[in-house]
Amino acid sequence: MYTRLMTTSERLIEATRELLWERGYVGTSPKAIQQAAGAGQGSMYHHFAGKPDLALAAIRRTAEEMRAVAEASLSGGGSAHARVEAYLLRERDVLRGCPIGRLTMDPDVMASEELRAPVDETLNWLRGRLASVVQEGLDSGELAGPLDPAELAATIVATVQGGYVLARASGSPAAFDTAVRGLLGLLGRLSSRTA
Repeated sequence: MYTRLMTTSERLIEATRELLWERGYVGTSPKAIQQAAGAGQGSMYHHFAGKPDLALAAIRRTAEEMRAVAEASLSGGGSAHARVEAYLLRERDVLRGCPIGRLTMDPDVMASEELRAPVDETLNWLRGRLASVVQEGLDSGELAGPLDPAELAATIVATVQGGYVLARASGSPAAFDTAVRGLLGLLGRLSSRTA
């Protein structure tokens, strides 16, 4: 799964990222990580103090990647509506869910201030970034109405995260797609007032 060109610590982090997304923290054993990474126990403990230390590195890496992917959509060209639309319609593995959002359902992650911190920081960053795009739309006159950018940003994040849950529950991405289309329809109405 991982190339031998990757360092052992990189293979361990990548294996942990995948296992956390697939199984959660509780379901990810050090043995499973070692097997997936093709690394021995000695290698794992040479690079990381233990499972929590490795999980933290993996969660931070996943959070960085999520922010970069979201930023690519939100900083692209076009109107505020077009950038939010690009974020909502970007390609996702809907049935796997969000690798960060999934961690909020893991009691061990939520019980650990250290493991929870990058999850909370990432979701806060995303709401803030979306709010700044909405504010740009309000400032330019593209979006109209009594909008609170922070509230609309929270609605966008909640729609995406809730869409993942609905899709996973039904075993079909259709529920996610329906939620996104509904939100885009509402956003379109806010944009059309100034057209």
